[in-house]
Amino acid sequence: MISIIRADGTAERRQLDAMRARAAEKNADIETAVKAIMERVRAEGMPAVERYSLQFDRRAPYELSGEQLDEAYSACPPELTAALEHAAQNIRDYNEKLLTRSMEWTSPDGGRVGRIVRGLGRVGIYVPGGTAAYPSSVLMNAVPAKVAGVGEIVMLTPPTENLSGAVLAAAKIAGVDRVIAVGGAQAVAAVTYGAGFIPKVDKLVGPGNAYVAAAKRMAYGALDIDMVAGPSEVLVIADETADPKFVAADLLSQAEHDKLASAVLLTDSMELARAVDREVIRQTGYLCRSDIMEASLRDFGCAIVCRGLDQCVELANEIAPEHLEIVTQSPRELLPAVKNAGAVFLGAYTPEPLGDYLAGPDHVLPTSGTARFFSPLSVDSFLKSMSVLEFGREALEPISQEIISLARAEKLTAHANSIQVRFER
Repeated sequence: MISIIRADGTAERRQLDAMRARAAEKNADIETAVKAIMERVRAEGMPAVERYSLQFDRRAPYELSGEQLDEAYSACPPELTAALEHAAQNIRDYNEKLLTRSMEWTSPDGGRVGRIVRGLGRVGIYVPGGTAAYPSSVLMNAVPAKVAGVGEIVMLTPPTENLSGAVLAAAKIAGVDRVIAVGGAQAVAAVTYGAGFIPKVDKLVGPGNAYVAAAKRMAYGALDIDMVAGPSEVLVIADETADPKFVAADLLSQAEHDKLASAVLLTDSMELARAVDREVIRQTGYLCRSDIMEASLRDFGCAIVCRGLDQCVELANEIAPEHLEIVTQSPRELLPAVKNAGAVFLGAYTPEPLGDYLAGPDHVLPTSGTARFFSPLSVDSFLKSMSVLEFGREALEPISQEIISLARAEKLTAHANSIQVRFER
């Protein structure tokens, strides 16, 4: 069951505040523990990584061979392999179209200026183990990095008793260069500082538990990270034309992730809100993970009935959801007004799981309102650029006095001198 709230300026605000609070909470004990792990690995290297791995995972870190990846690929059911290959190709095609390329041109002053774009040297991809082993996330993180031309992609995954064959098959399909069985905060520390056979990386991407998230926050600056992901969320804007069965299914598809996940319906129709509530109850009855879905919807799910679709979009922009579905009679008409969302899904036959798995755009998206200033993971996330300038005497001389004037205004006489000495008689 989901609560139905009529927007009155107060009730919906209380719900939004609760959603924000769930993402803002940090566990001081986790922060303290992770800080100690990061400091020990920085000081001691591999011995500390091994000690923590044995303590938390009961296994020392090790690297998988290419033959093991081949075996995992061969052991995958053919229908799963085909789906992974299809998804990888769509992700590849999407990111190749987005790829920023190097370029140079002649400036108005006659010199050459431009930008050189290169892939990062080495990137780490963290892949959770156990019940949270998602082969789709391997593709979504590794394929854009491959398109960007990253020199080496290193996948980290906890050394569980039986590593997920589907995850290893996805690593092979995506072109991951090395797979290292190491997890937790110690894995993040290892690729931040380097530890034995585990190399330092330039950037670390991928989801993880609270310890991994805390370690990524602490590592930022020594390396780059994608983002610190909060609980998953979907927001659906729907009008009276929407099928309540579809809307309920999409809310539940997000609620099953986590008890902290958020699934919200914004609508201008009380009748639809009530019909969706009935469908949620019906569908929850035959789905797995019903306990998780019920807790998520009880605490962080709701239907907010607004005065019109314009207010729905206004609230959506304030929430800045990870996933925004627009299921209205003319969904594209609302798109120009949407300012803040990780990904927008238009129409009744563009459900959020399509983006999770196969469409091509990345499912690594900003959460907890950070879509106001963060973007989805893409090929851009694995690129860096350098400016390039080339001026001859004939291009520099006409503008030399302007540069000298600007330098002197800032009292940087050596800057001015650097220009002046080139044109002294």
